[in-house]
Amino acid sequence: MTTSPLAEDPTTVSPRNNPNLLGQTSAEATLLRAHKSGRLPHAWLFAGQKGIGKATLAFRFARYLLANDGLSSNAELFGDLGDDAETLHVDANHPVFRRIAAESHGDLRVLERKEDKKGRLRSSIVVDDVRGATDFLHRTSGDGGWRIVIVDAAEDLNNQATNALLKALEEPSDQTLLILISHAPGRLLPTVHSRCCHLTLGQLSEGDLSALIARFIPEAAVDEAQALARLSGGSIGKALALRQAGGLGLLQDLAVVLESMPRLDILKAQTFVDHVVGPKDAAAFETLRELLAWWFARMLRSGATQTFPPPVLANERELMVRMYNSGDLEAWMAFWDKWSKLLSRADNTAANRRQMMLGLFADLSRLVA
Repeated sequence: MTTSPLAEDPTTVSPRNNPNLLGQTSAEATLLRAHKSGRLPHAWLFAGQKGIGKATLAFRFARYLLANDGLSSNAELFGDLGDDAETLHVDANHPVFRRIAAESHGDLRVLERKEDKKGRLRSSIVVDDVRGATDFLHRTSGDGGWRIVIVDAAEDLNNQATNALLKALEEPSDQTLLILISHAPGRLLPTVHSRCCHLTLGQLSEGDLSALIARFIPEAAVDEAQALARLSGGSIGKALALRQAGGLGLLQDLAVVLESMPRLDILKAQTFVDHVVGPKDAAAFETLRELLAWWFARMLRSGATQTFPPPVLANERELMVRMYNSGDLEAWMAFWDKWSKLLSRADNTAANRRQMMLGLFADLSRLVA
């Protein structure tokens, strides 16, 4: 029996070796129509929030194109390909799928941040990597068909790298494809936008997210999967990251402290803060910072509109109403403007983070008094 290239732990499946895509049927259909038309644009910009399937779709499209290059006589072994295909799916045991999963396909390059000579992840995609990719696009395909470059993510390109990529966008070779993935398309140059065909991917529905969470985290209880789906804002990537970081537990512990307002329970606050500010808890503090921004924005939006989303926590609506009605909108906006800036400047020392979080809770208790 042939072994699938998928990892045993489904949460480790990367876009490169993920055969499944859920919730992006419209985007997939757009690419399929473009290919079947015979006028496929040479450059695409896949835009949308992080963790919704942009990279998975990029690899899915690349596999489809490369698997269609010179279809062999036994192509039917791997399902429908070619002009009769109704999706971009390529079987996980197809040779093209396996070569891409093993990072050994000669007609596909991926540009992403790499480690420097000291083994540290670079802060950007550098110009030498882009020049290597543009040279690759001007070579003859190893299999006589498409040459494809995926850039993940386009906003990680530094200025020199962006300028080098523009040349490839302006002077494309035949049967070449550039797929730029962007979580923040507003940060890209107008000249990049103007040379790409745009494809915006939407947030995943709660149903799709719940199905994906059940697939990747089969041990998760139904209520946990539902809470993660609502907490992640339509992103399966964020749902998995929150689960790994214990985000739901952090939010529940945070709610215990908030529920003690306006008379702040100092012991509960100190216990909570000590749990997330230790020297080994950098990831927990970052997750808490994200959760604070998410929950306060959610509370203020719900209070201002009197429209409440499905709850993530028990009694969440009651907590939102009580806190929102304890202060006016202007005061709340000033509070969060102050603390979002302070939290973004928090250093890596436990003492600094501890002092900052206790200060936030003290300030909050005065606001809702």
